[in-house]
Amino acid sequence: MPNTDPRCLAVLTVKNEGAFLIDWLAHHRATGFTDFLVFSNDCADGTDAMLDRLAALGWLTHVRNPGPHPNGPQWEALKRATQHPARAAADWTLVLDIDEFVNVHAGDGTLSALFAALPEATAIPLTWRLFGNAGIRDFEDHPVPEQFTRGAPAVMRWPWRAALFKTLFRDDGSYRRLGVHRPQGPDEGRLAGQRWFDGSGRELPDTFHTARIFSDYGRDNYGLVQLNHYALGAMESYVLKADRGRANREASAFDLSYWVERNFSTDEDRTILRLEPKVAPLRAGLRADPVLGPLHDTAVRWRRDRFLKLMEEEAYRSLIGRLMLTPPSVPLPVEQQRFLARFARAPLFPPSQETDAPRASD
Repeated sequence: MPNTDPRCLAVLTVKNEGAFLIDWLAHHRATGFTDFLVFSNDCADGTDAMLDRLAALGWLTHVRNPGPHPNGPQWEALKRATQHPARAAADWTLVLDIDEFVNVHAGDGTLSALFAALPEATAIPLTWRLFGNAGIRDFEDHPVPEQFTRGAPAVMRWPWRAALFKTLFRDDGSYRRLGVHRPQGPDEGRLAGQRWFDGSGRELPDTFHTARIFSDYGRDNYGLVQLNHYALGAMESYVLKADRGRANREASAFDLSYWVERNFSTDEDRTILRLEPKVAPLRAGLRADPVLGPLHDTAVRWRRDRFLKLMEEEAYRSLIGRLMLTPPSVPLPVEQQRFLARFARAPLFPPSQETDAPRASD
């Protein structure tokens, strides 16, 4: 019988992320993504060579995305991805970053199970669950979801960025353009047919169909699916992240405020690891490739060498020193969360700012 499973496309932009690439791809193939459209720019660690090899192996489509990038390389990549044949062939599309891992709780942990749980959905916003640093200083060549298993509580009203989502959507022409957090350019004639459901299976109001990029505060949005966001990683990796800059804005430094607003480690969450029996053989197969395996090792060495080089500069020595001095963030008491959320809702998110305009929001 013919395969009736939908084609699910993940769109990714990377720079110097070769050390994490195999683990990320293996996880998302096990989750049910059938296609990957990956853009690379300005790579010094061999990420682009890894992607070429992965393309030759039939794992993905690789597109080089050289600058200049006035609004950041990710936005240029999304412009190109919008018109790419890989998108035209997809049934569902999701824009992701290398530090984001889809974690399906429904059924067997795959996209097929998620779609079966929400058969009427045309879009499913996947709300971030922030995973903190947990005091890990040294970068290790080990799968990120296995290293970082502590994160924010399921319900948290502040910071508001904890409620940001990435949208898995049925790519049927209802939206013309891809955006960082949500599809853009809705076709007015198709909006009446939109049915958006949150990660716990609740149908969402029409405001989500055209504008929203964050879930409602104070709700558990993770009943069926969540998006594990490992924004910090090891302290050494964070230093390299600061050196790299943000993908959706060319020149924007990562500082201590970014760290503090994401470094939550109060709750243990190992649910993503139930896919490990499916992920492990995929990862091992890629590592065993005679070309890809050595390229991965080169990317790992590059990260370690780059960190040592950055430690020659006072700014980066000071940054990692501050990271070691700063304790994990603790969720604010409910009353204080409500106080801040009350003021944030109106002034920070007028309708004109709830779109996915170019901004540093990751």
